[in-house]
Amino acid sequence: MTPSARSWLRLEGVEILPAEQAKPSEYKTLWGAVLQEKPEYMTHLQENILVEKDHPRIRFRGMVDSLEAEILWGIHTAKSEAETETESALREVLSVVRTLIPCDVMGKEASPIRLGGLSEEELRKHSHFPQKYYAQPHFMPTGDEGATLLALNKIRTVVRQTETMAFRAFYGEHTAGREDILKTLNRLSSYIWILMIRLKAKEAGHGREG
Repeated sequence: MTPSARSWLRLEGVEILPAEQAKPSEYKTLWGAVLQEKPEYMTHLQENILVEKDHPRIRFRGMVDSLEAEILWGIHTAKSEAETETESALREVLSVVRTLIPCDVMGKEASPIRLGGLSEEELRKHSHFPQKYYAQPHFMPTGDEGATLLALNKIRTVVRQTETMAFRAFYGEHTAGREDILKTLNRLSSYIWILMIRLKAKEAGHGREG
């Protein structure tokens, strides 16, 4: 169990039992085998269902964990550069990302997101037409930008990697698909790009953060 999943369960009031108490009497695999002990090369998909540790859904959960780590570093970077609005925006992003693993583990539908006061459709429009909304066109980072903007760019790429991993996890053989999770990640990517656009406009002197 990742630290983020453990924290979410505690916030939801779900009791986390000591390992021996929580241990089921037997484990099952996706191919129908019944095991009395959990092998080291396997982990929990949900409840007493075990899969190999490189199963696509486990890889997806690990990628979400990596994404959280990048967002936390982005928050730290924004705070150190006194980019307070970006820091606040990233904390909002973090709260959304931390719902993804519970949505997978518990089979819950991901809620429609609203970030920075923008609906899902507005996030899409603002990220596609930044010149219209922020007087700043699309751009390619050069490495001369501030640390916060570069941290945002790293987060953006990890969101895209997580989205790719989600597709592999939920649209492979014997899976039903999770369009809700894919849409959430896609809109998160849009919002990170918007945050980059806003900072670029601010650095260029024709915009402001926020």
